[in-house]
Amino acid sequence: MHLDVVDLRQFYYRTRLGRIAQKAVRDAMLSLWPNASGQTVVGFGFAVPLLRPYLDQSRHVIGLMPQGQGVMPWPAGMSNVAALCEDARWPLSEGMADRLVMLHGLETSDDPAALLDEAARALGAGGRALFIVPNRGGLWARSDATPFGYGRPYSLSQLEAQLRHHGFVPERHRAALFAPPSHARFWLRSADMMERAGRWMSSHYAGGVIMVEASKQVFAPIKRGHAARMRNPLRILDGVPSPATGRVRRQKGPSISQMQNR
Repeated sequence: MHLDVVDLRQFYYRTRLGRIAQKAVRDAMLSLWPNASGQTVVGFGFAVPLLRPYLDQSRHVIGLMPQGQGVMPWPAGMSNVAALCEDARWPLSEGMADRLVMLHGLETSDDPAALLDEAARALGAGGRALFIVPNRGGLWARSDATPFGYGRPYSLSQLEAQLRHHGFVPERHRAALFAPPSHARFWLRSADMMERAGRWMSSHYAGGVIMVEASKQVFAPIKRGHAARMRNPLRILDGVPSPATGRVRRQKGPSISQMQNR
């Protein structure tokens, strides 16, 4: 079940811990995708806090929010690019997205299989998708003080296996949120230092979230081959009377005995 958009907005825009989490995940995303110039960037779930760096450089930025969550206008002070949709019915044409970011979407969906199929449909050939989910071995998945404590947490192998099952090819992975999910002043002040240290020490084990970049698996079209031709085929039925006419078949190519005497 998706979280309510009011609670998500409150956490990311009204709390210091939420702003720290937003920056940590966004910085990890930008290490993978520093530039999306001229591309269509789509976010699903509550991914809009991560998409702001692409507003000025991308061709289009679209924030899709699931029906069970609700929608809010975004970005503030600019033309709205957020839209409400169902998990398995996005208002996008096939292959429209060049970059897809999914945050608070997969782990809270009632039908993750249908959601991944729809994501594969919307992602164009050569595009990239970034799936961000709670790490089942991390501290953030064990606390309901943040949105990452809800839904189904994943391990890296579980997420990659599910993506492969729906036509995605995992390419790279990152981790984020190495500081504990605490509103205590000490942990908030040391969050940036712990984030830098965590990225240097571990790529996915200790972080609160797992981030997997995946491409769309595209199969090459099957073309009909050319029929093989023999210059002098063996006429193995030559000399045998036809059952219908009683006539003897004529030999057009060399006989077997001729082939053996060569």
